[in-house]
Parts: sequence; C-alpha cells; structure tokens
Amino acid sequence: MYLQPTDPSRDRLMTVASSADAVSFPVLIGDIGGTNVRFALLESPEAAPLVMDHVPTAEYPDIQTAIETCVVGPTGIVPRSAVIALAGPVHGEGVDLTNASWKVRPRDIIAATAIDDVILLNDFEAQALAITSLDPEDLVQIGGGSPLANGAKAVLGPGTGLGVAGLIHAADRWIPIPGEGGHVSFGPVEPDEFPLWEVMEPEHGRISAEALLCGRGLVRLYRAVARVDGAAITHETPASITEEAMAGDPVCVRTVRLYCRFLGRLAGDLALIFMARGGVYVAGGIPPRILSFLQEPDFRRAFEAKAPHEAVVAELPTWVVTGADPALKGLAAFARNPERFGVSLDGRRWR
Repeated sequence: MYLQPTDPSRDRLMTVASSADAVSFPVLIGDIGGTNVRFALLESPEAAPLVMDHVPTAEYPDIQTAIETCVVGPTGIVPRSAVIALAGPVHGEGVDLTNASWKVRPRDIIAATAIDDVILLNDFEAQALAITSLDPEDLVQIGGGSPLANGAKAVLGPGTGLGVAGLIHAADRWIPIPGEGGHVSFGPVEPDEFPLWEVMEPEHGRISAEALLCGRGLVRLYRAVARVDGAAITHETPASITEEAMAGDPVCVRTVRLYCRFLGRLAGDLALIFMARGGVYVAGGIPPRILSFLQEPDFRRAFEAKAPHEAVVAELPTWVVTGADPALKGLAAFARNPERFGVSLDGRRWR
C-alpha cells in the first residue's frame, strides 16, 4: 500500500510526524543534487556506509535507473529501505529537482525496485543532520569562540544551488529546520558593490542570494566584475575562475574575494536568524576549493558586520565543512538512530 499525504487511512497505518519508526536494512542512502548523484549502502546499523562513485545526474533519465545501475548492479545488494535527500522542497507526490530535470516519485521507486519504504528529505536538512556526526578532521574553523554544546546551529552551502538549513536542540533531540533560504533577496552594502549591481544579470527578475552564491552565481559575479573593471570576459565556468584566482589573475581574485565577502554576510544573517550559538557551518562543493580565500579577513569581517550586534556575532564560530559527502553521513546517522532526531515524516514517507 502506498501512503500519501492525501490518503485518509494514513493516520491509522503510519505514525504521523514520527522519526522513531525504524527502517529496515539494508538501507539505500542518497544525496541527489542538481549536478551529481551520491549513493551509499548501509547493510546494518553497525556497518560503515559503502559509498558508490559519484555520477552526473544528467547521465540517467530517472532515479530508478540510477539506483539499479549504480547500486544494485555493481554490489548485488538489494536495499529494503531508502532515505534520500534531494535538492528541492518535498511536497505532494515527491520532489521536482530545482536544478535538474528529475521528478522523484516514491511510488515509481517502489514499483521499479525491491525497495518498499522510501523517506525523502531536503538536501540541506541532511546537511544539518550531518553536523552532529562530523569528525574534527571534516571541519576547518574560521574565527569566533567555542560553540555552546546544545546551541542552535545554521548550515549553508553553495554548489549547483545554495542550500540553507538550521538545527536546534529541543526535547532531547536535534531538530533540523529545512527551508529555501538560498532564494532570499540580496543587495549591495559596501561602496565597491553598488557598481556591480548596475551591470549584474538578474535571475527570475531579481538578484537572490543563490543568484550569486552558487556555481553559476560565481560566473555571474565574475562577469559583473569584469564589466566594471573594463576587463575582457574570458572565463565561463566556476572551476576556471577559482583556478585562475589561485593563480593570481586580478579579475578572478577580486571576484572570489567578493564571493567570500557575500558568503560571510549571508552566513552572519543566518547566525542572527537562528542565534546560532552552536556555530555556522559552510558546506557545499565550492567552499573547500576556495578555503584560502575564506581564511582571509573579508569573510569573517562581513560575517561580524551586524550592527548593533557585532559583539554577539563575533563570538559565534564558523566552520568550513571539508570532509567528503557530509550529507551521506547525516542520512546514515538518521537511518541508524532515528529517535535521536526530531524529523517529521508526515507526507515524506511512502510504504
């Protein structure tokens, strides 16, 4: 039986808003982004995740094909449950990925595979879950003091898009707060930023945080910097911009430094929104590649420039998540011990 948000029998057959219902092993865990698919298998609660090679999302027509091709075929292991994080809001019949063509429908996964229990989470909800499971070597601290043990935390991450989530501790559980905070509006503050907005290419008719703080946003910012500086536009990819910044190209250096400033500003806003005494975590694919720029003063300066609360924000620590596949670690932690987390599965679990 498929249990959907509109199924009137749901309350009788499924515990609503409960994360404590155990999943059956082996469990497929997946982090589905706009660019890459990351899968792993948990054969038992005690086992370490068996992580599959990353594959481009665009190489497969749908998630069912990717599961069979990338997981079941190579391993011979047939998962019974799946806990999957996706880059898009979970609603109705499933998820339409924000930055890719996949339409993930748990009904279709159950029909096409041997999986009979599917849980869908937001990708940055998984990143928030991961915060409690990361090892010290997965993190690089940049500024601030020591975190409050059970203090609220915030996580943001630029990659294909810009994910944002919070994590609060209440009733002896960690409760992730997913959202679409990457789509908040974003504007200039310092004098050297205003000319950039005059030539900035809008996205959906405006400049959002994601329009700047993701891969395509880095390219958008680079083009604006080149136009203002009267330089030729010679780079078309985030990788080439970051590589040339590391090599000392002046336009790319200015672009990446501005990018770090803007990322720090948004991180500071989130620190205030959540009063993140447990710290702010910068995840995603781009920050580890520009770590040396993030360690320059601009990131923390923008983070702390929150008058009249500079002194409060200055005490809040920030970390860059440098460990591989943090979302998979968060999903694995949830699959092993769902009772540790306050995750509502109302409308997000299909059996």
